[in-house]
Amino acid sequence: MPRAASRRRRRREAASPLPVGDLIAALGLLLALEGLTFAAFPGATRRAAAEIAQAPEALLRGVGLGAAVLGVFVLWWVRG
Repeated sequence: MPRAASRRRRRREAASPLPVGDLIAALGLLLALEGLTFAAFPGATRRAAAEIAQAPEALLRGVGLGAAVLGVFVLWWVRG
């Protein structure tokens, strides 16, 4: 690898200790999937939102916690 490219890469790595690019990519993927869901299945999305609004808080907390734990596990598994 040429020296100039190596210096640029080191500068980029030193400038951003957090993987902000990965976070932005993940948010973009989330928005794309949500948008596709609303565009492809608007009626089903509306019905699901109405059912969620009527669900007990304990159920929503449990599902949310389970999704968060599963998400962290998937990240750990993929990123190792």
